[in-house]
Amino acid sequence: MAPALSRASVSPAVRGAGILAFALLTAIGAFVRIPLPFTPVPITLQTFFVLAAGIYLGSRDAALSQLGYLALGAVGLPVFTGGGAGFGHFLGVTGGYLIAFPVAAALVGAALRPGDSAARATVVCGTATLLILALGALGVAASLGVGAERALALGVLPFLPGGAVKVAAAVALVVRAPLTR
Repeated sequence: MAPALSRASVSPAVRGAGILAFALLTAIGAFVRIPLPFTPVPITLQTFFVLAAGIYLGSRDAALSQLGYLALGAVGLPVFTGGGAGFGHFLGVTGGYLIAFPVAAALVGAALRPGDSAARATVVCGTATLLILALGALGVAASLGVGAERALALGVLPFLPGGAVKVAAAVALVVRAPLTR
C-alpha cells in the first residue's frame, strides 16, 4: 500500500488539476448515456465519477469539482446529459441528481480514509448513491408533478442495479489503488 499524502503535502496546482479533472470526467460521464424507454432519466457514468472524486480528492476538493462541473453547465457549456446546458437543467427532470453531486462527493470524501476496508467503502459509496437517487427522485417529482411512488418508479428503482455496479467499481478503486490524500 502506498503511503498516504496529507493535504498539506499536495501543491495548489496539483489540487486544482484534480478538481478540474474530475469536473471534466463528470462531464464526459454525461455523454455515456443509455436512454430507458420507461423513464425520462437516462443511465450515465456521472455518478461513478462523483464517487471517484470523493475517493481521490477528499471532501472539499471533491465538492469543488462537482460545483465546477455544475457551473460549466449553468453558464452554457454542453456538459449535462445529452449535451444539455443552461441553468434550466437544475429545474428539469435531472436537476435533483445534479444538485446532489457536490453533496455526495463531499460525503464520500469526508467519510473515507486511507486504509478503510472494502466493506466501509461500500457502505459510504452506497449511501452517497442513495442520496443522489433520493434527491434525483425529488427533482423528478417536482419537474413532472408526480407523487412519491411514481417518482421512485421513474427516478430510483431503474437505477439501483447500475448504482450497485458503480459502487462496486468505486470500491475497487479504494481497494486496488489506495487513497493517497
